[in-house]
Amino acid sequence: MTLDHQNRRALLKTAAAISALGPVAAGAPGPAAAAGPGADGAAGLRAGIDAVLQRAVDAREVPGVVAMAATDLGVFYKGTFGTRNLASGPMMTPDTVFRIASMTKAVTSVAAMQLVEQGKLKLDDPVPNIDPALGAPQVLEGFDASGAPRLRAARRPITLKHLLTHTAGFSYEQWDANTSRYVKATGMPSTSTGKVASLRMPLAFDPGERWEYGVNIDWVGLLVEAASGQKLDVYFRENIFVPLGMKDTGFATTPEQRARQVSVHQRQADGSLAPQPLETPFTPEFWAGGGGLYSTAADYMTFLQALLHGGSFNGARILRPETVALMGQNHVGDIEAGILKTTDPRRSVDVDFFPGASLKWGLAYMINAQAGPNGRSPGSLTWAGIFNTHYWIDPARRVTGLIMTQILPFGDVPAMRLYGQYERAVYDYLKAA
Repeated sequence: MTLDHQNRRALLKTAAAISALGPVAAGAPGPAAAAGPGADGAAGLRAGIDAVLQRAVDAREVPGVVAMAATDLGVFYKGTFGTRNLASGPMMTPDTVFRIASMTKAVTSVAAMQLVEQGKLKLDDPVPNIDPALGAPQVLEGFDASGAPRLRAARRPITLKHLLTHTAGFSYEQWDANTSRYVKATGMPSTSTGKVASLRMPLAFDPGERWEYGVNIDWVGLLVEAASGQKLDVYFRENIFVPLGMKDTGFATTPEQRARQVSVHQRQADGSLAPQPLETPFTPEFWAGGGGLYSTAADYMTFLQALLHGGSFNGARILRPETVALMGQNHVGDIEAGILKTTDPRRSVDVDFFPGASLKWGLAYMINAQAGPNGRSPGSLTWAGIFNTHYWIDPARRVTGLIMTQILPFGDVPAMRLYGQYERAVYDYLKAA
C-alpha cells in the first residue's frame, strides 16, 4: 500500500513544519513541547515517536539513541536521546559517530553492483581467483578423533551472487560452532585482527546449498578492490560517499570524529549497561567490507534515501533503478535466511527478527516475505550492525528508518524491543499524517 496523493501532500507539509525542530536530549524538553506557527500538528505527531525513545533512555534500557526516518518526500523524523557514555557523557547529538559494523555490508554490496553494471564483475560466474579460499574452496566436514579438521574440495565454484546472499558457505565463529572449533584447532587469527588470513576459513557447506551469515562481504570488498584497481576506502569515497555528501563515513576516524564517537556498552547479568573503552585504532591488512565503517545517522540515512529513490539522491546517481530493484528481490529461492544461533552470548544472543515468518535474502539485505508485526510491508529490506544499529527500507510504503545505539550483545532484548516500538511509532505517524 502506498501513500495516496493527498496524504503525500499532507506529509510534505508536516515534514516542512518539523524541519526546524531540534533533536532531543534525555531530560530536556522534547520537540513535542516546542511552540511555533504551524508546528503544533507536526509536534503532536512526532511526540509519539519521541516518547518511545525517551522512555527507553529514562529506564536505562539503552544509554542513548539517534533515530531518523524518511519517505520519498524527505526526512520527517530525527531525534537524539540520552548519552554517548553512561559513566562520563556527553549527550547524544545528531553528528554522533557510531561503529556501524555490518551495516557496512549494504555499502559494499552497492559497490559490487556498480562494478556489475560496468561489466567488471559477474553475478553468476565463478568469482575471480584472487585467493585460494575463493578459487579452490574447502568444505569443513567435521573433526577426526584427534580433533583435527576434516576437509574436502567444494563441489561447485563460488559466485558473486553466493557471496552477496550469504549462501557461499562462509561463516562467523560467533554464530557457527564448527567454525569456532576450527579457529581454535588451527590457530587461525580472529577477524578482529584485521588479517586477510582470518578470512581464509573453510566453508560450512557447498556453495548455494543453504544460508549462513559470514565473512562473505569481506571477500566482496576484496573483489571490489581487484576489479576496480582501488583500495576499498578510496573506492567508497570516490564512488559513494563524496557523490552523496557522506562526510562522516569511513573506515578510520579523524581526531575530531573520534571526539564525537559513542562508547559501546556491554549488557551485564543484572541488566545494567557497562560502558567500554573506545577501541584502539590500528591499520588492518584489509578494509573490512563486511563490517569496518564508522558513520552517523544522517550520513547513513542519506545512503538509505539513495536506495529508496532507486539509486539517485541529491543529484548523484550511484546505481541504476533496475539494479536497485534487482538487489531487493529474493535471490535464495526456497532457502530460508536470517536466523542466527550464538556461540558467544556476550557478543550475540540467538537472533530471529521475525519468529515464525519466512525470511529471504536479496543482493544486500534480508527480506521479510510477510508483513512485519510493527508496520513494514511484505518485501521490505533490512539489516543491522552487531552493536545494535538497525535500518529498514519499505519499498511499498516508500519509507526508510534507522535506529542507532551501541550495545552488546547483538539482539539485546531491550534494544530489540525498542527497535520494534520505534518502527511501530513511525508507521503510526505516517498513518496519522
